[in-house]
Amino acid sequence: MSRLIPAAERILQARALIQRARDLPLPAEGGRSNFSYIAQVRDLLRQARDLVKFIPLSPTTTDLMREDVTRLYAEAEQAKIDLLH
Repeated sequence: MSRLIPAAERILQARALIQRARDLPLPAEGGRSNFSYIAQVRDLLRQARDLVKFIPLSPTTTDLMREDVTRLYAEAEQAKIDLLH
């Protein structure tokens, strides 16, 4: 049985995944057009969004946590724009 991860920890892990995507080195061959680089960035950002997507639906979630999730979605989208476009 999988371990239940508290919402606050999920938010921290999601932010770490977004930072990992930002820290990926730009490949010498192809730069931002390198398919492997694009796949890695998208996968890390998808993992970050997947970690927090059910937090707002929980009845025990506070308004502050819902705001954090909204900000996290915005951070992920901004990282996608910065890294891939």
